[in-house]
Amino acid sequence: MNLRRKLVLVALCTLALPVAGWLYVRQMETLLREGQAQALVASARAVARSLVAIGTALPRDGSGWYVERTATPITVDGYGDDWAPLTPWSQPLGPRGSVLLAEDGDGLYLYVQQRGITRKRSDADDRGALHADHMVLELERGGTRLRFLLASAAPGTFTARLLDPPVARWPDRLVGQWQEDGGGWRVELRLPRDLALDRLGLGLYDAAAGGDPLAVDVRPLWHYSPALAGELARIAPENVRARVLAPTGWLLAQSGRLRADGPQPGWFAALVYRALLASRVEDAALWTHDAPRLDLPEVVQARSGEPATVWRDGETRASVVLAAAVPIGPPGQPRGVLLLEQASTTVPLLANRALLSLLLTSFGVLLVAGGILLWFATRLSLRLGRLRDAAERAQMADGRIDGLFTQGRFPLTAAPDEIGDLARSFERLFEAIGGYTDYLRTLASKLSHELNTPLAIVKSSLDNLEHALQADGPLPPEAQPYLARARDGVARLGTLVRAMSEASRMERAIAAAEAEDVDLREVVRGCAEAYRPLIGARELACNLPAAPLPMHCAPELIAQALDKLLDNALSFTPPDGWLRLALAACGDGAEITLANQGPPLPAAMQARLFDSLVSLRDKATPGDAPHLGLGLYVVRLVAERHGGSAAAGNLADGSGVAFSLRLRNMPRQRLGVG
Repeated sequence: MNLRRKLVLVALCTLALPVAGWLYVRQMETLLREGQAQALVASARAVARSLVAIGTALPRDGSGWYVERTATPITVDGYGDDWAPLTPWSQPLGPRGSVLLAEDGDGLYLYVQQRGITRKRSDADDRGALHADHMVLELERGGTRLRFLLASAAPGTFTARLLDPPVARWPDRLVGQWQEDGGGWRVELRLPRDLALDRLGLGLYDAAAGGDPLAVDVRPLWHYSPALAGELARIAPENVRARVLAPTGWLLAQSGRLRADGPQPGWFAALVYRALLASRVEDAALWTHDAPRLDLPEVVQARSGEPATVWRDGETRASVVLAAAVPIGPPGQPRGVLLLEQASTTVPLLANRALLSLLLTSFGVLLVAGGILLWFATRLSLRLGRLRDAAERAQMADGRIDGLFTQGRFPLTAAPDEIGDLARSFERLFEAIGGYTDYLRTLASKLSHELNTPLAIVKSSLDNLEHALQADGPLPPEAQPYLARARDGVARLGTLVRAMSEASRMERAIAAAEAEDVDLREVVRGCAEAYRPLIGARELACNLPAAPLPMHCAPELIAQALDKLLDNALSFTPPDGWLRLALAACGDGAEITLANQGPPLPAAMQARLFDSLVSLRDKATPGDAPHLGLGLYVVRLVAERHGGSAAAGNLADGSGVAFSLRLRNMPRQRLGVG
C-alpha cells in the first residue's frame, strides 16, 4: 500500500468525529425528552393540586359502577345488539356475571349477564323466588335505600318485586326484559332519569352454587362529568389533552385535543430520526382516544401513588406523544389519576437539525482534513519519488557512481526537514561509494601499469642470470628446473596483468555499446551455425521459436556472450557429448539457454561462477597459458547491460549443466533538441 493510501486511511479515522457526534445527539435527544417529561409531570402535578384545591367532585371510594355515555338509542329487549360498542368495557359482577351501565336523555340502562348451564326458574312473585336464579337490585339516594327482586320463569317481559317498604316518589315496581340461551340468562331494564341515584347495588344469585340470596355489591355511580371537564379545560396547559380518571381507570373528564403544532418533518427527516436518533418508544395506543377506561401502564403506576411518563409514537409522521400520569389526592389515598398527553415534533426537529449540522460540519472537516492529508501525501510521495529516481540514476551507463549529478548537488539536500536529512545522507553515501567504486574500477589498470616494470626487471634479471651461468659453462642440471619455473611464473604474472587491463577495457566497451532493433532468433541462429564447425564430433541441437522475436539490444554483445558460454561448455563436454542451445520468449524479454553434457557444478561455486577471475577448469601445466575466468564474467556484464541476469545450474537428470542468459529490451536513446 503506497503512502497516499495509508494517509487516506488515516484521514478516514476522522469519521470517528461524526460517530461521536451522533452519540452526542442521541444523548441530547434523550436529555430533551427527560426535560420535556419532567416539565409535563410538573404541569400535571400543578393541575392535580388545583383540582383538589377548588373542591372538584372526585370519587371517594376505590371502586364504583361506571355509567357510560351512549350515542345511539337503546331498546330494552334483553338482547345485547345495542350494547355492542360498549361491550369491551363491561364490568364484572360476581364470579360469572357482568354488567353494562349506560345513560341518555331518557334514563339509566342496565344490561346484566349471568353465565351458567343450569337453570332454576321462578317468577319474582313466587314463594320460592329467592331460591331460584334471580337478581337483586338496590337503589340508593341520600341515605334512602330500596331493593327489588328480578326473576322470571320464562324469557320475555318481567316485573320486579319490591323487597322493602315503598317510598314516596320512588318506583314501586320495575319492568324489564329477561332472555335466556344455552350459555346463561340476561336482564335488561331502564331506570327513570329523575331518580338521580347516588349508589347502586347489584347481586346475582345462582341456585346451583348457593349462597346469600339477598347479597348485593353496592358501589357509587361514576359518570363522565361535563362540569369537571370545564374546570379541567380552564386549568390544563395549552396544546395538551388532559383526562381525569377514577382510581380504577374510568374516564371522568377530558379536555383538549392531541395534535402536534409547528412544522412537520419531511419523510426523509422522519426516516433519519427513527433510524438514527429516536430512543425506544411505545407503539401508538390509538384505541385510547375514545375509550371510557384506560388500563395503560402509566395509569397503573400513578394509581399506586408514583408519577409516570411514557413516550409513544404519534399519529403524524415523525411525531411523538409524551404521556404523564400523576395521582390526585393525598399520598397513599389517591382519589383519581390525572393523565396529560402532549404530541410534539420539537424533539425530532431539534435532533434532526442538530444531526444535520453535525454531519455537515463533520463532513466538511473530513473533506478539508482529507484534502490536506492527500496534498501532503502527494507532495511527500513526489519528494520521495525524486529521491528514488536520483538513487536509481546514481549508477551511470559505464558503471561509475555519480553522487553529485549534473545539477551539482543531490536533489532535496537544501530541504530543512527529515527528507532533506535523508537526501544529504544519500549524497554523502554516494560520494563515498563513488570514490570507492572509481578506485576499484581503476585498480586493475593501475596494478597492470605498476606491475609491468617489476615484471620486466625480473624477466631481464632471469635472462642475465641465465647468460651469466652459461658463460662459465653449461647450465647446471639442478638449476634448470628452478630457472624454468621462475620463467613460467613471470609469464603467468604477465598474463594476469594483461587480463586485468583487458577486463577494464571490456567493461568500458560493453557499457558503451549501442542498441539496435534486431530479430534475436536470427542472431542466435547465426551463432549456432557458426559454432558447428568448431565443436568437432559433438552434437549441437538448436531450439528456436517459430515466430520472430524482435528485441532492442546490442547483437554483438549477445554474440560475444554466447561465444564465452560455448567456450566454457566445450571445456567440460566430452568429445562425443552433446550441447543444446535454446531461445524462448520470457515476459518482457527473452531467455537463451546453453546446456552441455559434463560433470555437475559444485553447489558452493554456483553463485560465484559469474564473478571476475573465477574458474573451475583444471590448473594448467607449466608452460601452458593460464585460464583467468573472465568468460562468464563477460556473460554477466552483457546480461546486466540488457537489464537481465545470468544463472547456472545442474540439469535435473544429472547429465550436465545449463547456463541461462535472461535479456530485456535496452532503453532507447532520446535525441536532445538543441
